[in-house]
Amino acid sequence: MNHALVARILLSILCALQGLATLAIDLNRTHATNPTWTGHARFHVVWQTITVTLPAGVEFILIWSHGLPRADGFYIACLLTSLSPLAFLFALTTRRIYGGTLSDPNGIPPVQLACCGRALSIDMNLTAIIIALACIAVIIVIYRA
Repeated sequence: MNHALVARILLSILCALQGLATLAIDLNRTHATNPTWTGHARFHVVWQTITVTLPAGVEFILIWSHGLPRADGFYIACLLTSLSPLAFLFALTTRRIYGGTLSDPNGIPPVQLACCGRALSIDMNLTAIIIALACIAVIIVIYRA
């Protein structure tokens, strides 16, 4: 199996995870049907969820389609796959402007760990975003090998 094929398979898995995990995480009682959220906030989370899920399908088509040169489709898919994690980082860095928080009392709490006598609070969204971006970088390196 060549490196480009391995990279395409790995990118496909990442795209599927990004699309399906977003549906599973956001279309439930902690987000889209959370009774403590305003209707407008629930509308926006469903909109955002679909905005992440639909491109995952497009990315999959770009990876495996014969309509574009294979490298072009692969790199466009990588770019599209990275947009949602990069948008998350933008929202993270600007959250003080609009009063945003990484978690909600009715949602998924951060993981609490003790390390060297210090309490650490690790947000799983941020962890997933960092892993996703690192995976994209590794997949590109594999593709180019």
